[in-house]
Amino acid sequence: MSRFTPVILSALLLATLSFGQASQAQRPLRVGIVGLVHGHVHGFLGQSLHSPEIEIVGVAEPDARLLSAAAARYGFGPNQLFADLEDMIAKAHPQAVLVYTNTFDHRKVVEICARHGVHVMMEKPLAVSLEDALAIEKAAHAGKIHALVNYETSWYASNHAAYDLVHGGALGEVRKVVIHDGHNGPKEIGVEPEFLGWLTDPKLNGGGALFDFGCYGADLMTWLMDGQRPLTVTAITQQIKPEIYSRVDDEATIVLTYPKAQAIVQASWNWPFGRKDMEVYGKTGYAITVQNSEIRVRRADRSEEQVAAKAIPAPYDTELSYFRAVVLDGAKEDALSSLETNVIATEILDAARRSAAERKTVQLPESR
Repeated sequence: MSRFTPVILSALLLATLSFGQASQAQRPLRVGIVGLVHGHVHGFLGQSLHSPEIEIVGVAEPDARLLSAAAARYGFGPNQLFADLEDMIAKAHPQAVLVYTNTFDHRKVVEICARHGVHVMMEKPLAVSLEDALAIEKAAHAGKIHALVNYETSWYASNHAAYDLVHGGALGEVRKVVIHDGHNGPKEIGVEPEFLGWLTDPKLNGGGALFDFGCYGADLMTWLMDGQRPLTVTAITQQIKPEIYSRVDDEATIVLTYPKAQAIVQASWNWPFGRKDMEVYGKTGYAITVQNSEIRVRRADRSEEQVAAKAIPAPYDTELSYFRAVVLDGAKEDALSSLETNVIATEILDAARRSAAERKTVQLPESR
């Protein structure tokens, strides 16, 4: 006869189940790093190398010099280093990858990962062209993988506060949105040579400031408008510093029209300070984001007030907790990072590039 009473057995069973659930909840996502030419990789590795959310199982980078430098800087072992993505997938078995290549290579990375059932989160923007965006979408659907796009602004509580005000009806129907994203230039802020090299290459980046910073506004506006595509896209680009940026634009303005709204997306490599904020004007009020954590609001019945934005609930508050939750826990994708939103954002950028080159407004087709 067992020496445990039914009560004790029940308690032990409950404890065992609880421990199993806790272990499952804490299970890290097996991640591979793809590419080391995007400067954001160093910010990520510097802050998240030992995050409990992930386990880095491999790094794939064809440039042996960059691979060796990363190994020395971050302590990667020889068995974690790969010159080829296919080789890393075969030997390190990542469940997902974080992509820090140039934007042109996003399509190739997603197509490879989709064949192997490996999920992807890439740094913004999704692609250098609508053609590549649609190819990424096709591959991701065929491979049944998540293909997500990481924007710094996706984790801004201030942006989510503005969204909540719009969708809660506090500002009335949206009429105009003005989105500012930029800094004083990639060379001026001292980005790594390999990062500067492709940022200023029209093939690898898609453009200059137009793609580098215009993508934020295209993403945010599509999100605010619940995935609605604009009717028209008009863009103006300039080379204010051709002695530095001889092959791409360094200043861009995009105007989007919708049936009852307009957006102005300002993208710059010429501002004295970095900024990422937006102004949302509704029929009865407005909201202006302040940095990443506060918002200024005015409605018809009250004066303007600046308040702290409500914290974003987990797991949607950081890129790693979000990515892990989507892949391992089946959490719902957030529209800001979703493939659907970012195909539209790429369509906007593609049309903006044509508009600037042809000096005319581009009317988007009713459907693709």
